Amino acid sequence: MRQEEIWGVDTARRYDTPGIGMFAPEVLGPAVDRLAALAGDGRALEFAIGTGRVAVPLAERGVPVTGIELSRPMVDRLRAKAGEAAIPVVLGDMATTVVPGEYTLVYLVYNTISNLLTQAEQVACFRNAARHLTPGSRFVIELWVPELRRLPPGQQAVVWDVAPDHIALDTYDVLRQHVVSHHVRPDGSGQARLTRSRHRYIWPAELDLMAELAGFELEARHADWGGAEFTAESRSHVSVYRLPSPAGHRIRSRRFDRGDGTALTAPNAQRTQRPAS
Repeated sequence: MRQEEIWGVDTARRYDTPGIGMFAPEVLGPAVDRLAALAGDGRALEFAIGTGRVAVPLAERGVPVTGIELSRPMVDRLRAKAGEAAIPVVLGDMATTVVPGEYTLVYLVYNTISNLLTQAEQVACFRNAARHLTPGSRFVIELWVPELRRLPPGQQAVVWDVAPDHIALDTYDVLRQHVVSHHVRPDGSGQARLTRSRHRYIWPAELDLMAELAGFELEARHADWGGAEFTAESRSHVSVYRLPSPAGHRIRSRRFDRGDGTALTAPNAQRTQRPAS
């Protein structure tokens, strides 16, 4: 199934779940806080902006946001929340589509880079992010860690959620690094709705190499948006990649409060540009 078919009218209609799931304040709030800190006084570009789950509250924080989105139905849902003047969106593929202007932040959240099904497309996505950024600026990716350690020899599927209203499992093709996510949702009448989506999973080390090929360096990696330590047991990560800046170039940023009395701030310090690889 093509991505355009997966993200059609029906998916767009059901995508928003205000107050719960990925729209829950404890999930969405830290993401918006961190992105606002990283954007600083500059502009942000969201790849695969969808219905504006992150872009709308980020724009409300005073960060100018532009988006790229493949699905017209998803953009139509966004337009019910914010007009084109408030959050401009260009229809197209996030790996190749270019939008006007320069940005201090490009971000790609909620595992969406895995919707690109080849390594070449994923590398192209990094290069497209670099194309839009000023020196010293950042590309942020939120991505899950493949759970292959839970996959016994000879078994293809990993069940990762069992709840009264949702059963989810992933089937792996380890040869092509593909995974198909299967979601079963009972409708209360004895029937259930099944949806599937295909992804290409990426190890953190492979993601770092893609970043290097596009001219980025890894600045930070945490287990979540709140800044928790990334460990071997982490199921996901938020990785911040930075385009090296010329010596003396400074990036203004905002203080990001982790909520535990400490602060995680997008660095301001001067950095010497590393040699091209």
